[in-house]
Amino acid sequence: MKLLHLDSSVLGPYSVSRDLSADITKKLSAAAGVEVSYRDLAATPVPHLSGLTLAAGMGNYDASNDAATQADLALSGSILEEFLAADVLVIGAGLYNFTIPSQLKAWIDRICVAGKTFRYGANGPEGLCGGKRVIVALARGGIYSSGPAAGFEHGETYLKAVFGFLGITDVEFVIAEGVALGDEAKAAAVSGAKTKIESLKAA
Repeated sequence: MKLLHLDSSVLGPYSVSRDLSADITKKLSAAAGVEVSYRDLAATPVPHLSGLTLAAGMGNYDASNDAATQADLALSGSILEEFLAADVLVIGAGLYNFTIPSQLKAWIDRICVAGKTFRYGANGPEGLCGGKRVIVALARGGIYSSGPAAGFEHGETYLKAVFGFLGITDVEFVIAEGVALGDEAKAAAVSGAKTKIESLKAA
């Protein structure tokens, strides 16, 4: 079984989501036969999708004499193949200005490829990636599960929607929220998230 571990927080050793995603990966990779790949989207960012790369990928631009676009297409291809090969994805993300880090969004733009991970049929879009399992370690500074800020939460909702669009229905979230509301609140949030990690089913 192949597990792809992605981190996207820019906070390095101060990141709650990195701590949690590492714990999730450790738990799931304890089983025999689990092969882990790791990509740090903050340390080595995936470039945002360019118009020329998108046009070339759609067959609307001849990139044969464009070395930069050829290299970007090759990067897109490797990211896509890595995603398609994974049985399980573990993703660490913070909630930045109410949504996911742009580094993670840039990666998502490389895996949402018509004809590869979804297609349009007579009944509308159809996801082609069913059978994968996604576990997201999501850290939120405030409280977004309820209360006045609930409508501003576009991290959990977006990731659930985009992976659902790709046909992935097994999407789990390990959430630590309120981590910016003081040491006591952060400790309680992290402790609760780690308890949930211990209850995750094996890979």
